[in-house]
Amino acid sequence: MNTTPSSQPRPSDGPLPGRALVLGGGGSTGNAWLIGVLAGLADAGLDLTRADRVIGTSAGSTAAAQIAGAPPAELYAAILDAPLPPQRRPPAGHAPARPVSDHLERTGRIIAAAEDAADMRRRMGAVALEMAAARNPSTATAPVQDSSPQESSAQGGSLREQWRATVATRLPTLEWPQHELLMTAVDAHSGEPVVFHRHSGVDLVDAVAASCASGFAYGIGNSSYIDGGYRRNENADLAAGCGRVLVLSPFGGRTRMPLEWNMQLAAQADELRAAGSVVETVFPDAGSEHLFGANAMDLRLRPAAAQAGYTQGRALAGRLAAFWS
Repeated sequence: MNTTPSSQPRPSDGPLPGRALVLGGGGSTGNAWLIGVLAGLADAGLDLTRADRVIGTSAGSTAAAQIAGAPPAELYAAILDAPLPPQRRPPAGHAPARPVSDHLERTGRIIAAAEDAADMRRRMGAVALEMAAARNPSTATAPVQDSSPQESSAQGGSLREQWRATVATRLPTLEWPQHELLMTAVDAHSGEPVVFHRHSGVDLVDAVAASCASGFAYGIGNSSYIDGGYRRNENADLAAGCGRVLVLSPFGGRTRMPLEWNMQLAAQADELRAAGSVVETVFPDAGSEHLFGANAMDLRLRPAAAQAGYTQGRALAGRLAAFWS
């Protein structure tokens, strides 16, 4: 299985060629915001779907696959038109479910105990494999960055089949595009970062499902994978060799990891600029920050996140067009 990028940075004495679009992770609302930004830019005359290289991580991998098969305007309209899920209330006498906060607390303890980024990835993978085995000994899947456990478990079949089916229903096409599309994940057994692309021998649905596996390990063949955000949340460094790099980060470039691990977007951007790339970043504005973070898995907030992104996209189109062209 080939899991390295299909093209490598190209040294040059002059300006670097090519344009890269980087779509970071950020949960269900982050995915909606990404689609909204791209739709707002497109409506204002700037089509980013023609980038030479697209890099998707976690919820960003879903967005990257979606824009490979449908116009951003169509995807945006689908978010606004989708029926909102009912508000779930716990049975009388039971405490409300806390899947997001529990996940953050669990992973926060792993981060605090880790010696470095590589150790953190191995620990995350080991826990994800244990949780997958506990939920379903014969296979593996995950509560993910752009779905909810309730949404995935509502279907029949194994947990892995449930999640794969959920991913497939979201993608306008199940085939890899011809342009360079890179999706990140981490091998749950070794902790090694992985990059999927159309020459990897992994189909598009599995690549997206693996990149979004933030809780339980997702199995592909004899391997299992966890969320690509454990490599780096945006993985913008994979745009090395491209002259212009635009990063859309629902998490605002922040990281939960110690800064000395250099996993934050600022470190990635510095690496790119040192190699000759020009980098622009777009974050959610202050008025929409409450839609992300602890609320990132709230499917009822997706329309608001998409609308916030759309407004930002239209407002930024003029400045970004000068950068992109």
